[in-house]
Amino acid sequence: MMTVFDRRSLLRTASISGRAALAAPGLLRAQALDEIRIDWATYNPVSMLLRDKGWLEQEFQGDGTRITWLQSAGSNKALEFLNASAIDFGWTAGSAALVARVNGNPVKAIHSFSRPEWTALVTRADTDIGTVADLKGKSVAVTRGTDPHVFLIRALADAGLTERDLTPVLL
Repeated sequence: MMTVFDRRSLLRTASISGRAALAAPGLLRAQALDEIRIDWATYNPVSMLLRDKGWLEQEFQGDGTRITWLQSAGSNKALEFLNASAIDFGWTAGSAALVARVNGNPVKAIHSFSRPEWTALVTRADTDIGTVADLKGKSVAVTRGTDPHVFLIRALADAGLTERDLTPVLL
C-alpha cells in the first residue's frame, strides 16, 4: 500500500510536533530559536520530502529559525545523533525507539506515524537459499533492535527456527 502525503498535512504535523516539543517544560526559550537540527534518511520518505521541498524552512523562515539537516543511515544512527546532541529531532522505527528507551536513553516520542513497513530478506542469486528455513546454519546480517531484526525473528519463528539456528552478523 502506498501512502500519499499532501503538503498541508506534512507541514501541520512537523510544525505542531516541533513547536509542541520546543514548548515542553524546560525547553521553552526566552529568545528566538536560531536553529532546529533534524535528521533525514533514505529509508524515510517523509523526511526526504520535507527536506527536498524545503517546507520546514518555509514554515520557520518568519521566525528567523534556520533548519539544518543531517543524514542518518538508520534508526540506530538517528538515536546516536540525538544522544550526542547533534540533532534536535530524529526519525526512528518503533522498535529502535523502544529499545533505546528500555536501555535508558532519554528519548521522547512526539509524533508517531503508523503504517506497516516493508522488510525483505535477500540473498545473492547464486545461493541455494530459497526459503526462510534455508537460513539454518547460515550467516545473516542484521542491526539488532531494529524493525528488520524483529521481522527476522518473526520469520524465523514462523519457519520453526530461532536466532540460535543461524550466525547473526551484527551491524
